[in-house]
Amino acid sequence: MKNIVVISGKGGTGKTTVTASFCALAEKAVTVDCDVDASDMHLMLHPKIRRRENFTGGKYAVIDAEKCLKCGRCVEMCRFGAISDDFRSDIYSCEGCGLCALVCPSGAAGMADRMSGKWFVSDTEYGPLVHAELGIGEENSGKLVSKIKQVAADIAEKISAEWLIADGPPGTGCPVMASLSGADLAVIVTEPTLSAIHDMKRVADTAEHFGIRSAVIINKWDINAENSAVIEDYCRAGNIELLGRISFSEAVGRSVSAGIPLVKFGDEELAGQIKGIWKKLNETAAA
Repeated sequence: MKNIVVISGKGGTGKTTVTASFCALAEKAVTVDCDVDASDMHLMLHPKIRRRENFTGGKYAVIDAEKCLKCGRCVEMCRFGAISDDFRSDIYSCEGCGLCALVCPSGAAGMADRMSGKWFVSDTEYGPLVHAELGIGEENSGKLVSKIKQVAADIAEKISAEWLIADGPPGTGCPVMASLSGADLAVIVTEPTLSAIHDMKRVADTAEHFGIRSAVIINKWDINAENSAVIEDYCRAGNIELLGRISFSEAVGRSVSAGIPLVKFGDEELAGQIKGIWKKLNETAAA
């Protein structure tokens, strides 16, 4: 099984658009949407949910009123102001550090599991999709990414899938590191802007740190041919495979609005470019 993760370093480069087309082209693939803070793969693949589970990613303080001595120790020690003067905890202010439980002389303060989001296993036209929703203002997205990646890997093994395709989150933080776990290849989708080039280099360094090979796709390459040449030079110097280039087109926005993977939308030029990239990706992933 080929295990790839599509990342970008920054948002807005077209990462999910490219990933959805890969899902449409792959045979026997399992897809996992690792961008749990702002998941959108479901908009392109139209999943039918067949399993849903709660995700508990942290703890929050609870005060047992019957045991509480009202000594004020917890209020005094909580630097987040999560415990009020009437000895009630605020789940939205609590950071789950557990100090209140540590200092409480009567054992009234304790920690409870925090329901931080939900994850789903769904069926799509292009195979199983594992995706998730992190609750509003919730953290621990790295843990949630690790959870759904493992679920997706288990499904892929069970059905003998040929591909495990992960749509990774933007940036280089904990969720990105979690999405890179177990990957054979990091496919970086970038664009010829200074910010995208900068972040492409950062995420390529992150993948290299974990011993994962990188390959690059230049999206909207023709909006700045000079910067596209800079990206190509960077790839050559770093021995990073350049999978191909995708032209700028208003058809991309129309395909997203229609909820149809770009490669299936009917624009022959763009579809041909993506199919060429997919062919090269197959060769690179197998090497």
